[in-house]
Amino acid sequence: MGGRWVMTVPIAPELSRAELADRQDERLVETVERAYENVPFYRELLDDHGVSPGDIDGIDDIGKLPMTTKTAFREEYPDGLFAVADEDIIRIHASSGTTGKPKVVGYTDDDLERWAAVVARSLDAAGVEPGDTVQNAYGYGLFTGGLGLHDGIERLGATVVPMGGGNTARQLTMLQDMESDALSCTPSYCLYLADCAEEQGLDPRDLPLSTVIIGAEPFTDPMREEIEAALDVTAIDIYGLSEIMGPGVAMECAAAQDGLHVWEGHFYPEIIDPDTGETLPPGETGELVLTTLTKEAQPILRYRTGDITHLYEDDCECGRTAVRMGNVTGRTDDLLIVRGVNVYASQIEEIMVGIDDIAPHYRIDLRREDSLDTMDITVEPHERSETTPAELRAAIDERLDDQLNVSPDSIDVVEPGTIERTEVGKVKRVFDHR
Repeated sequence: MGGRWVMTVPIAPELSRAELADRQDERLVETVERAYENVPFYRELLDDHGVSPGDIDGIDDIGKLPMTTKTAFREEYPDGLFAVADEDIIRIHASSGTTGKPKVVGYTDDDLERWAAVVARSLDAAGVEPGDTVQNAYGYGLFTGGLGLHDGIERLGATVVPMGGGNTARQLTMLQDMESDALSCTPSYCLYLADCAEEQGLDPRDLPLSTVIIGAEPFTDPMREEIEAALDVTAIDIYGLSEIMGPGVAMECAAAQDGLHVWEGHFYPEIIDPDTGETLPPGETGELVLTTLTKEAQPILRYRTGDITHLYEDDCECGRTAVRMGNVTGRTDDLLIVRGVNVYASQIEEIMVGIDDIAPHYRIDLRREDSLDTMDITVEPHERSETTPAELRAAIDERLDDQLNVSPDSIDVVEPGTIERTEVGKVKRVFDHR
């Protein structure tokens, strides 16, 4: 879809670390004042901890602030965390609420402008250019993924094809007919789409795509390699969560594909020990904590995301100065404890996808029998694999034991295509029956 006139939108210039620190100091002071003065929950929380806005002079004081957990969203449901009047709320999003009341988030007009700007900045980092065509296969509606990416694509000056999730046959048709340069979707759906293309007699590597924007699910390096090989694309990781803004909190750059730049002028990151709450230095792995610095409708102080990662401040070859976070390796609430051994599902995934003869589709079933936890794993071999099921089971068992000190109770190797695919929404791989 080339040859058209495109109005480009300037991407925010890179700031030096000193300039960024000054901006963070100023914005944190404003955010704490806004939260204290306009959100009764935060006024009571800070008072209970003996902290007042006057105690916060900048980022160096952020450790004085108490942390926010997802419980606050449920206890203050639906709008108890809003800092503006109802008439100033322009949009509402919410989580699925599958584990209780949904987490409701609100946005002012300025919030939506800033959100579009950080997503445009993220897409620029991914190598998407004004004039490109981006097919958006994230779900539209209360989920932040669809509309969040949509507005950022338009803000960048690219063309958006708002497909939403599912309807894979039409997704493939539109990818070809619109000559889409980029696709945004979950990693599991990306692989599902490649499988569907092959079922239709199409070589997925012949699709016009050059970039896929991957998010909303754990994304390991072996899965990236699988996606890039299946579609002949560059796969770029995007990170976000509704409680903070939505997609675009952090973004991997195409130049390095080594960690995600956190847009620190809007979202201040910390890493804490998930057990003690102690702030950890750069490079150490722990739980990611985020503070909004520019959110008007719903300022959030030190939100415990539950995501396990680390931060590093090394210079990036792309020239961006924003700190980078590593890939999320697990969640504090997704920790599996099997017969006394702690393991994250993403660690198992990395091993599964890292075995060449295994397709990137699997499921883990956890049960309790006679007061003991059991773990059963079901996998599919690659259609190209000539390895026997017994050899695959032995390879999985050996790697799990060597790398994680975990031995599953059973490993079932089923025919390709047996394990249910997810066409809409996030894939579910762990089924806890305990």
